[in-house]
Amino acid sequence: MKTKAVNSTIEIKRNFLIISRWGETLDLAIAILGEGHQVKMYIEDKPSKEIGYGFVQKAKDWRTHMEWADIFIFDYTGYGKICSELRAQGKLVVGGTEYSDLLELDRNFGQAEMKKHGIKILPSKEFFNFQDAIQYVKDHPNAYVIKPSGETQEYKQLLFVGSDDEGLDVIRVLKAYEKSWGNQFGNFQLQRKVKGVEVSASAYFNGKEFINPINITFEHKKLFPKELGVSTGEMGSSMFWTNDSPIFDATLKKFESSLAKGGFIGQIDINCIVNGNGIYPLEFTSRFGYPQIYIQRAGILEPIGNMFYKLASGQKFKINVRKGFQVGAYMVVPPFPFEDKKTFELFSKDSVIVFKKDMKEGVHPMHLKKINDEWLITGNTGIALLVTGTGLTMKDAQRMMHNRISNIIINNVYYRTDIGDRWSEDFDRLWSWGLL
Repeated sequence: MKTKAVNSTIEIKRNFLIISRWGETLDLAIAILGEGHQVKMYIEDKPSKEIGYGFVQKAKDWRTHMEWADIFIFDYTGYGKICSELRAQGKLVVGGTEYSDLLELDRNFGQAEMKKHGIKILPSKEFFNFQDAIQYVKDHPNAYVIKPSGETQEYKQLLFVGSDDEGLDVIRVLKAYEKSWGNQFGNFQLQRKVKGVEVSASAYFNGKEFINPINITFEHKKLFPKELGVSTGEMGSSMFWTNDSPIFDATLKKFESSLAKGGFIGQIDINCIVNGNGIYPLEFTSRFGYPQIYIQRAGILEPIGNMFYKLASGQKFKINVRKGFQVGAYMVVPPFPFEDKKTFELFSKDSVIVFKKDMKEGVHPMHLKKINDEWLITGNTGIALLVTGTGLTMKDAQRMMHNRISNIIINNVYYRTDIGDRWSEDFDRLWSWGLL
């Protein structure tokens, strides 16, 4: 740890060790490095190992750098036990706990915990084979959502939102999954579908309590504009920050003591469907959301490295954020959102990102490497960039984002052009239901 005098104030420089599942936190690593800290980044997934080369120092084995690190950042679920062990050794850690991992990874556990904390949940049922699920829909005709659990839930395109009130479309999809996946699919949930506005409330937690302000996010999950195509996990989001949220108070706030019990540190998000009848939580994201964290960063006005230090050391503070709105859209290339090594290598690997003008503000590198100062696409999924915009109105934020996107040339690129368009309609409905 080094100290540097800046205009008679003492600025502390720290060593950050980022342990990443798929390299999703490259942009955070670059930002923290740009603030004058030392950063080393370890990526667990083999096909993603090239991500970050030329941008940040890479670690082959993160455990060999444990004594060097002042702060550890774990960017995904599944590391909860390791995080708790490191905290028990007196280390500063941004990351989950075994409890918070289960909230996200075990859908049934997450739903049971919501119920236990007095939160109204949608009816759902877990299945271990397709025939039982098909028979259940036949016996209880309704509109359902198919939600894979465990590792299969990482394939976001497998999530299916039914629209038929008799569940006939869900039955057809279940039969198709049975043919293509067989016994490899694992367990999954059928959750009753309800209509309304999809919105998530998220907040940062310092090991003891939530930190204000609260972040309210509207995700755009389908591949094409107007919510068409396959589910990708997310193509972009719009958001704002607030000190008061009825949605947060009715959901996440109730978990404050449970999260404090395990010493959770980081961000946690709860995705909901809300309508005139109430708030219905769907699922947890008990870690950074992607691309949510990058769009949040466009609205956070303090150094992100210092913010993580304050969180990890249990400080009580208020995050300094912009007024207004932030939006962000992924710029992706083939084979996204699917996995196809041959297609990726044929169309996308090592493609150069070209900037018409040398302006990179609001442009967040995703699965990239840097060679001779050129940004090249690497990894294997085809996520190139996340581009953000901010403004006092949603239209202003969208305009800034679209201007930045128009400055970028990537061969075979595609992205959503309507991120934020739903806001005027969503605002009217949320306001009328007393949820803003």
